[in-house]
Amino acid sequence: MKTAATAGGSVSPQPPAGKRKSVTGTRKIVAAGFLLPALVLLGALVVYPIGYSVYRSFFDQAGSGFAGLDNYKEIFTEDSILTAVKNNAIWVVVAPTVSTVLGLIFAVLTERVRWGTAFKLIVFMPMAISMLAAGIIFRLVYEQDPDRGVANAVWVGVHDTFAESAGFPKAHPLPVHPLKAGGGGSFVMKEPVTAAKEALLPLVGVAPAKMPSDAKPAKAARPDDGKIRGTAWLDFTKGGGGRLNAIDARELGLKGIKVEAVRDGKVVASARAGADGTFTLPASAEGAQLRLPADNFREPYNGVNWLGPSLVTPAIIGSYVWMWAGFAMVLIAAGLASVPRELMEAARVDGANEWQVFRRVTVPLLAPVLAVVLVTLMINVLKIFDLVFIIAPGSAQDDANVLALQLYRSSFGTDSHLGLGSAIAVLLLLLVIPVMLFNVRRMRREARR
Repeated sequence: MKTAATAGGSVSPQPPAGKRKSVTGTRKIVAAGFLLPALVLLGALVVYPIGYSVYRSFFDQAGSGFAGLDNYKEIFTEDSILTAVKNNAIWVVVAPTVSTVLGLIFAVLTERVRWGTAFKLIVFMPMAISMLAAGIIFRLVYEQDPDRGVANAVWVGVHDTFAESAGFPKAHPLPVHPLKAGGGGSFVMKEPVTAAKEALLPLVGVAPAKMPSDAKPAKAARPDDGKIRGTAWLDFTKGGGGRLNAIDARELGLKGIKVEAVRDGKVVASARAGADGTFTLPASAEGAQLRLPADNFREPYNGVNWLGPSLVTPAIIGSYVWMWAGFAMVLIAAGLASVPRELMEAARVDGANEWQVFRRVTVPLLAPVLAVVLVTLMINVLKIFDLVFIIAPGSAQDDANVLALQLYRSSFGTDSHLGLGSAIAVLLLLLVIPVMLFNVRRMRREARR
């Protein structure tokens, strides 16, 4: 047994080479025993799946024939997969950037307000919701029907504030009515109007839901004072029994319908019908032809098709930002709390305004935190799946496709191709590795400072 001299000159025995302790004072065999379960799990859950995915990506759909690089070639030649690659690029650029910028704005603006903590809590709350629940929420938010979808309810409300709402879509006259098609979706009277005779404008085809709630039973207008008077009404009696071209007791007036008097192609007068359908035009409309313009019959504005082919990806990115902007805000706010206030005050003393302090002092000092947030979100969006799968309807799922969703569809779809799915998984791994290496290098640089 080897010995070693101590400080007092005595000699202490050295343990045999096989039982030598590590620098932490633990025998290597004991350390290996503690690490072995973790290494087994790491190998079974990480190393083996990665290795087998790489191996499987070189085989055909059945898994029995070697396909070489055919699966990788298909990734860059198949239209649906190319769409997924393009959408992933949009996600990586837009979603992390917008989330980080919003998080920075929220963190800076709420730093000095008394209710800043409450605001941060509200913004951060979506992080407590799973991707599945958030997808279900935003599937309802983006519903096309304004009566169900919040986004379109707001959009239609704003639109109808600045534009006239639709009147009576799909309303039309019958061949026996004194109206005929006038071109462009309008209807005109077959005969010129006179002050001595009531102008009758009957229509059919108005759905009960489209009738104004305050419409009253139609009344016959009596000519008077040389003015043109008439009635526009729904020539339909519920339950039957009504007479065509005649105002019956249970028939309602078309409140708000616009009537124009046209002479030589020009509008000389116009009016809108009251709740009972009656309207009055000045004497200058004598001999003119009455017209119901097309504006009365256009379809109502139903908002934006948020989940259509052109907007489905931005709409889903919006739901992601709603969830993760709070995450970015909390991390940036923590970094902002460690920024030396003396530097900001010195900049203000030197004459810098708040925007200059933010741009030249705050942002550079927060650069390491911003890099952490940005890189974390980039890795997160590379494997985005839940939101796209749940929010995008079947008709637009190909347009919203991303690599993680395509991986699922290729591997577990009706016509599964595990070779292609494995190739997509390897591609995702290759896309994540550069971002991870950048993050590791940045962390090492920070540790050396």
